[in-house]
Amino acid sequence: MLTSTLLSKQLPSLQYSSTSERFDETWEAPLATLLGLGRAAGADFIEFFLERVNYISCLAEDDSITSITPRLSTGAGVRVFRGKADCYVCTNDLSFSGLKAALEKGLSILGLQLPTANSFIPEINLELLRDYATKRGKDGWLPLCSSIRDMGEVLLDGTNALNKKASHVQSRRAAYFRDWQEVLVAASDGTFARDIRLTQSVGFNILCADGANRTSIGQRDGNTSDPNFLRTWDYQQAAEQISESAGKMLYADYVESGNYPIIMANHFGGVIFHEACGHLLETTQIERNTTPFADKKGEKIAHESLTAWDEGRAENAFGTIDMDDEGMPAQRTLLIEKGILKNFLADRTGSVRTGHPRTGSGRRQSFNFAAASRMRNTYIASGEYSVEDIFSSVDKGIYCKKMGGGSVGATGQFNFSVDEAYLIENGKITKPLKGAILIGEAKEIMNKISMCSQDLELAPGFCGSVSGSIYTTVGQPHIKVDSITVGGR
Repeated sequence: MLTSTLLSKQLPSLQYSSTSERFDETWEAPLATLLGLGRAAGADFIEFFLERVNYISCLAEDDSITSITPRLSTGAGVRVFRGKADCYVCTNDLSFSGLKAALEKGLSILGLQLPTANSFIPEINLELLRDYATKRGKDGWLPLCSSIRDMGEVLLDGTNALNKKASHVQSRRAAYFRDWQEVLVAASDGTFARDIRLTQSVGFNILCADGANRTSIGQRDGNTSDPNFLRTWDYQQAAEQISESAGKMLYADYVESGNYPIIMANHFGGVIFHEACGHLLETTQIERNTTPFADKKGEKIAHESLTAWDEGRAENAFGTIDMDDEGMPAQRTLLIEKGILKNFLADRTGSVRTGHPRTGSGRRQSFNFAAASRMRNTYIASGEYSVEDIFSSVDKGIYCKKMGGGSVGATGQFNFSVDEAYLIENGKITKPLKGAILIGEAKEIMNKISMCSQDLELAPGFCGSVSGSIYTTVGQPHIKVDSITVGGR
């Protein structure tokens, strides 16, 4: 910790030797000095976010590797608060002078200036470095990850398995990426924390056609914190699953449009809750006045069968983090309990502007973005029914086994395609259907989820919002929606 007080005129002569190959305790002195400089200039709060990234992706199409894309980056962002106003400035220059220039720019945007030459710079006492990376043995992860040669061999073995298992194949794709990230957060409230994240994902996409019949379907797996993830990926099983789905959908009848009760499968079925409701529980939406739930805390917003969580602690889940991008430790946040809205997701800015407590949800794609309130692992909790109970409650409806893409409006209106669907008659699955699109509105659909089974499963996903694209988890057990508009033919 710093033990002396500086004069502003001494800054140009300061010399720091921070470790360049990692973020460690040697960064405390320069960052604490800069934080004190920002406070001396009149800022209420200052935060530095430092990042190093080692990313690579690999794509196999049919029987060839068609793309290998590496990316290395290093940078930092500084956020300055004055009252409820804030600004964010980023830079690739991590030298003391480079970080000082970024801070000075941020101060000037808020109408603040660096103190005069004889001004004292207050001491900022940072906590002892909370080093999640060292504590959990993450420093050795990167060298243990799969080599480029390994990536190519696994993906080509995967597309070869698809060719053997699927019929009427027009194209086969297997894609993998590894995203290694080291971060350091230092803030004027004393926060000083470091972490390493390792996120990996691999999956298939297949296009099949037979005359006028066509189908395209994808499947993806994801992981955090396991360098051996790609080596242990069961591409044979994944190829079997996606080939079976494609075979059924290739000759499926088109669904007839109308209102139906539907059963949504577990796993990636949770994407609708994420998109149609989860975003509306972020304080970013309260700030923009784009959520119908802004003043509903403590009130019923969903069916009493529905309980939902957002958390950053599930083992190896895609949205799992030891700390958020503002240095706050991960935690579990109860969003909805038996239909009652309990909490919102808040980052620092959201907390300042809305009054809701921070939830460890300040996340960003990279140093190019200021953190914002974002989801982590978000899911509908297990309920009291069996899957058989749910199916037996439907005389005629649709089973949505695999969800596709979709869009969501600013206040929760949504439409989602269903990649794999089946007709339910008298509680039984009968025939495959294609072309189904689910259409609805969050505040209505949440009150129609009347049954939740006991088979919760999570699935990896990617979420885009104001702070860029981040890794998240969606999930749910099998659920029944009493009625929803289904677009079709």
